[in-house]
Amino acid sequence: MSPVPSEPVALSCTACNRKACTNRSPPSPSPTPPPVQPVTFEDVSTAMYRIRDGIVRTPCLRSHFLSELCQADIYLKQEFTQFTGSFKERGARNALMKLTAEEKRRGVIAASAGNHALALAWHGRQMGIPVTVCMPVLAPMTKVSKCKVFGANVVQHGMHIIEAKDHAQSAPEFEGMKYINGYDHPDIIAGAGTMGMEILEQVPNVEVVVVPVGGAGLIAGIALAVKTLRPDVKVIGVEPEFCPSYTAALEAITTPTLADGLAVPMVGHNAFAVAKNLVDSVHLVTERCVALAVLRLVEMEKYVVEGGGCAGLAALLPGGSLDIASLKGKKIVVPLCGGNIDVPVLGRVIDRGLAADSRLVRFITPVSDRPGGIATLARIISDSGGSIRDIYHERAWLHTHMDQVQIKCVVEVTGKDHQQLLHDNLESAGFSLIWGKASSNSVDAW
Repeated sequence: MSPVPSEPVALSCTACNRKACTNRSPPSPSPTPPPVQPVTFEDVSTAMYRIRDGIVRTPCLRSHFLSELCQADIYLKQEFTQFTGSFKERGARNALMKLTAEEKRRGVIAASAGNHALALAWHGRQMGIPVTVCMPVLAPMTKVSKCKVFGANVVQHGMHIIEAKDHAQSAPEFEGMKYINGYDHPDIIAGAGTMGMEILEQVPNVEVVVVPVGGAGLIAGIALAVKTLRPDVKVIGVEPEFCPSYTAALEAITTPTLADGLAVPMVGHNAFAVAKNLVDSVHLVTERCVALAVLRLVEMEKYVVEGGGCAGLAALLPGGSLDIASLKGKKIVVPLCGGNIDVPVLGRVIDRGLAADSRLVRFITPVSDRPGGIATLARIISDSGGSIRDIYHERAWLHTHMDQVQIKCVVEVTGKDHQQLLHDNLESAGFSLIWGKASSNSVDAW
């Protein structure tokens, strides 16, 4: 694990706080963070008792197929089976139950694009506490609609979560409401830690816990619970390479200007203060591996899990960032943190997973523009056992013979060997191929 600073480091993004941050802009100067509010193991154990009747004690079951694939005993903690589809319910219920009578009367407010908003809305409804959630205007409509169905006052403001948060904390109409940060509030961290206690009860001989990292509230809570009861258990964090907020916070101690040069979502300063001395290591994971993890869970376990929720598994799969050899044969628990993925997004992620798994191939080839030209190509693909997913022919923007048309084709195959068979059969039939991913210099190729 990298050395850590004596004081927590908070990094902010003026664009969003999604796990895969692609909408980045230069960060504004961050104000000095408030004093750290400590979170203790007693807070976690008390939260475990406090919320026991209001959340699901989610299953933590061994996966036969993933264990074979990863050459380790893989146990999946199914947090996506909470009522609102994510682990966020643990912290939300704990925070709501700790409110004073006056705070409950006035209600709470939070900024969220999804899971935290849903959790607060649902548990606020169960407890009779008014809940207001500020959501960006681009928040998924399904999540906005569900929050309204749960009775929350939904205010859509800003193009991203930071603008929504600023509005929630500064607009005069929200004065008097308690703001509950979705990953850094001490009660949220303590609630998240109850998952760690459940893991130790369900898999008492666990050796490694691999946790997705966003704002660091979840890994802080789990590490606090696990390391207090079982200091020998390794707690490993995984975050997306597009948004390495926790990693950047660790590195900031040796590169003071790094915080000014990075536009990443904020690492909660309370969460970081807890996690920095307890988490054994943090690793980055590629978008390719995340897509593969979503695909593997759908195919092998029949689980629908959002990309951020299965980042831990993504790092464990062959080709991921974790050293499989060092973990071979170990008992590993992987929290699957959420299942709130939009259906259109799920389709795109699965396609990316199929491509990463060498089960989709694309190519370009010229064919005769006379009757039977495309039929010949289709017959060879069929005889090779491939299935055409997409096909497009181009006539206008060509500089080849007038009797030829350029075909762009996406074909489903079973893997690398099948890809090679298809390639060889097409070449043997005389087709000139541009195979696989086009060169970055060939803008017109695709």
